[in-house]
Amino acid sequence: MTATVFIDGAAGTTGLEIRERLAERADLSVVTLPDDKRKDAEARRQALNDADFVILCLPDEAAREAVALIANPRTRVIDASSAHRVADGWTYGFPELGFDVAGAARVSNPGCYPTGFLASVAPLVRAGLVPADWPLTVNAISGYSGGGKALIERFEGDDSLAFRDYGFSLAHKHLPEMQRHAGLLYPPVFAPMVARSFRGMIVEVPLSLAALPAKPTRAAILDTLHQAFDGQPLVHVIADQPDELLMTTAGERTDRLDLYVFADKADAQARLVARLDNLGKGAGGAAVQNLNLMAGLDPLAGLIL
Repeated sequence: MTATVFIDGAAGTTGLEIRERLAERADLSVVTLPDDKRKDAEARRQALNDADFVILCLPDEAAREAVALIANPRTRVIDASSAHRVADGWTYGFPELGFDVAGAARVSNPGCYPTGFLASVAPLVRAGLVPADWPLTVNAISGYSGGGKALIERFEGDDSLAFRDYGFSLAHKHLPEMQRHAGLLYPPVFAPMVARSFRGMIVEVPLSLAALPAKPTRAAILDTLHQAFDGQPLVHVIADQPDELLMTTAGERTDRLDLYVFADKADAQARLVARLDNLGKGAGGAAVQNLNLMAGLDPLAGLIL
């Protein structure tokens, strides 16, 4: 029997991305509510409990409320919000880092910024190249679609708005998952920014290789990343050091995650750079990948390589 999938919040940016990836699938049946029933509590409760899989594309508090409405042990949940990324009983939805998504009943999708950060840093911490107590920084720039409806309307309604720097409270909601899932004693200093591009993302972690206790070389870092991700079709470790990396105005629609390691000739300094689509591997694509794994289907079905 074909598994049923209910996307709660299907009209939002992430929900639309997921629906597009599932639209032509014959191995899954997507359940949708009519527009006049999307906010009807009883209709949502029934849909949440009738589906084999539920994908939540909601604000954090609404996602918690939706989970509370599920009254049976059969329905399995993927939450695309940040509500459960460090919560007990939830599996972190980054299978390439070793999390058992396939066997999980509750999966929390990683954030877009943490996806790039964790792919670059977690393998190095696990291998001992970066100590768990090392003071890390992460600089990242995203397309404005990552800010949801309000930020999309702001950028698209004001041609003079070219760039947004934010997060000055140093308490960004992504920090707990960055710290926990990288195995760090302290959260990184996180500097997020938004560009005048609908989609796309570049996440960068600078490292002073000469100051690290292990004094790793670029070759050692690349080798560690290759060991972590070789054979993973959606995560690509790029050995080249191009002169520039571009995030175009339109953005690149993809579910890939590309990792680069730039270093000077003396191996004294390095820049770890991840490039991804914030709506792909950073959101909708990751949710579909996790759904495929949980349903026992081809992990790459419906994805954009």
